[in-house]
Amino acid sequence: MNPSRPFKVFRALALAVVVLSLVAPLLWMIAASFKTNVDIYDTDKAFAFSPTLGNYHTVLQQANYVQFIGNSLWVAFAATVLSLLLGVPAAYSMSRFNMKKSALVVLMARVIPGVSLLVPWYYVFSNLQMVGGYTVLILSHMFVSLPLIVYIMMGFFDSLPEDLEEAALVDGLTHIGAFRRITLPLSVPGVATAGILSFIFSWNNFMFALVLSGADTKTLPVAIFDFVGYASIDWGGLMAAATVVTLPIMVIALFVQKYIVSGLTAGATKG
Repeated sequence: MNPSRPFKVFRALALAVVVLSLVAPLLWMIAASFKTNVDIYDTDKAFAFSPTLGNYHTVLQQANYVQFIGNSLWVAFAATVLSLLLGVPAAYSMSRFNMKKSALVVLMARVIPGVSLLVPWYYVFSNLQMVGGYTVLILSHMFVSLPLIVYIMMGFFDSLPEDLEEAALVDGLTHIGAFRRITLPLSVPGVATAGILSFIFSWNNFMFALVLSGADTKTLPVAIFDFVGYASIDWGGLMAAATVVTLPIMVIALFVQKYIVSGLTAGATKG
């Protein structure tokens, strides 16, 4: 027997276990979204059942989820764009001018639990009468996305050679001009990676939206809990709502995964 064969078998089994553990809950969620609540509790109908679109009808029409989808898109898009506008130049400055103290602040912002800031944020924003609006949601989501973008782009800028920028400075360009004309076009893969990850994290953010959103500004992760009552849970509607939240991000990740991987690996080496 080939001595490497047992390892290959073990690797295949381990991979199958990991894939099944990740995919099985998603498949159950999608299947349950096409079942009635009675069928969900019936073990005999775990695989053989009559599918229904009633749960999606409830989600998209009766529960006004189209508005919540728009809220999630707007908050995630605005937070990502503003974070890119602020984070990319900041990451470039920290990388090129060796601003270690500023980089340490960004690292601290990445590791501080967001829940520790919810109480002071709520106190400040409530006094400013901003709780329940889009502005406070976008600012709170930027707390997550901005340090993420700076962290990714610093590694990417560190991997880019400085020779081209030095040549541009010799030719008369300023540091801003060299960044805009030389460095920024070369860093498009990193910017795309940071932007995609920022959008995904903002789309999935639950904690900030739960505390700071209002009835008309709820995002999808918060709106899901409308199907959880005090006495009962509408499992069919809950699974349909969870599918509506999950599938767009899964499709986006499926189509852009190669750009994410290429952007991250491009900033993993220097020189």
